[in-house]
Amino acid sequence: MEFSHIPVLLGQCLDGLAIDPAGIYLDGTAGGAGHSKEIAKRLTTGRLISLDQDPDAVQTARARLAGLPATVVQINFRYAGQALEQLGIEKINGALLDLGVSSHQLDDAARGFSYRADAPLDMRMSQQGETAADLVNTLSREDLARILRDYGEEPFAWQIAGKIEEARENAPIETTLQLADIVASAMPPAERRKNKNPSRRTFQALRIAVNHELDALEEGLDTIFEHLAPGGRLCVITFHSLEDRLVKNKFRRWSTACTCPPEFPVCVCGGKAKAKLITRKPIEADKQELEENRRSRSAHLRVLEKL
Repeated sequence: MEFSHIPVLLGQCLDGLAIDPAGIYLDGTAGGAGHSKEIAKRLTTGRLISLDQDPDAVQTARARLAGLPATVVQINFRYAGQALEQLGIEKINGALLDLGVSSHQLDDAARGFSYRADAPLDMRMSQQGETAADLVNTLSREDLARILRDYGEEPFAWQIAGKIEEARENAPIETTLQLADIVASAMPPAERRKNKNPSRRTFQALRIAVNHELDALEEGLDTIFEHLAPGGRLCVITFHSLEDRLVKNKFRRWSTACTCPPEFPVCVCGGKAKAKLITRKPIEADKQELEENRRSRSAHLRVLEKL
């Protein structure tokens, strides 16, 4: 299947990275290589390292970056440090993470990310390890409810987990539409009548859990920041509040000098800020982009520069 990808906030990312044609850059989320290609095109003696854990994305990125100064590696960006070290790269001049699920993954029904088409309940970005079906058929009601609450901010988490538990006693839950129907059956009628699909939060929560997305983000940010050269920029595009909060807090910690408790009258830690915020508030898509690419609606870009 063709890997379609309209890069979100492309111009703003390229501005945020402040690309040096001789620099070394990292795109931790190659996807359809939309951002990667535009970064690589701006390099002369520089080099781009593009990572993705999805074998389909890696194949597509290699084809689309052919002839450009770019190397594509199949690995989750949480291991970006390892990937760079294996390539003999100590420091990079900039990095980009676009945390959206690529259009290809959502549109290829067989991958099981979408509640709009019937498919095996999979959701694995790397196409390896536990599937969403494994989780919904084996976890306790308590654990399922916690995942839906923590990762989907789902107000009806306990009710949905109960319906899942009931349904799987008769037969395993194996497809996306089976799950979507179960979720809908747990919702009050008023909630079902709202225009957004009532399964959206459940599917988001399971996808995050299956792919360990928040752990990967936490580790990935740390290892990428460690490998940034002074003056190097880090751009991160998030698509939901959990990711955005994590990135915002991480950026705030790196750009704060003093880490003393607020009740201390004077600073005793002698801390130095490791970075400065380039964006105080996240950058969002403009009117034109919102019209052209509906997936840019929830995109937030934050940019940081290492000191």
